[in-house]
Amino acid sequence: MTGEDVLRRLPATFTYSEAREAGLSERRLYKLRDDGVVEVVGRGLFRRTDTSGLIDVDLLGIARRAPLATLCLTSALARHGLTDEIPSAIDVALPRGTYRPAVQAPVAWHLFDAGTFEIGRNTLPLDEQTSIGIYDVPRSIIDAARLRHREGSELVYGALRRWLSLPGSSPSELLAMARHFPLSERTLREAMEILL
Repeated sequence: MTGEDVLRRLPATFTYSEAREAGLSERRLYKLRDDGVVEVVGRGLFRRTDTSGLIDVDLLGIARRAPLATLCLTSALARHGLTDEIPSAIDVALPRGTYRPAVQAPVAWHLFDAGTFEIGRNTLPLDEQTSIGIYDVPRSIIDAARLRHREGSELVYGALRRWLSLPGSSPSELLAMARHFPLSERTLREAMEILL
């Protein structure tokens, strides 16, 4: 069986360990890399070059190393189109007590309470087999409000202002979710009284 045959059985993005378990020797794997059949997208992480579409290899590397990784704060708000800020590092949340892996991408790890970690968490597909978590709009605004001492007040007020101007925004949904995060509820109520 050739290296290409073994490669077809692997997912589009795979780890060194997965390649070895599938039967690719180290020498064969690096020959496939040198021939342009696979590319290195992270430390010990490879991707077949015959896969279609552009992907964010930084997010792919994070998602493969930390399955619970969730885009949050400025990174999530930017994905939702609620801020023009471009963070210097990708804001990624993990449940408190979770191992923060070494990744090649610039990441700002944020450790959130495990009891509320899943609230507002959705997934963002990156390729056919891999996705990364992302907080929905209400949760992203709430997190910006409760961490405004670190992230800056303008982030939450700007995002809230933009969101409230969109059709379908639901202040009651935002406040219902904010009840799980008491430190942000009052801030959001006061801000909405001014903005509405």
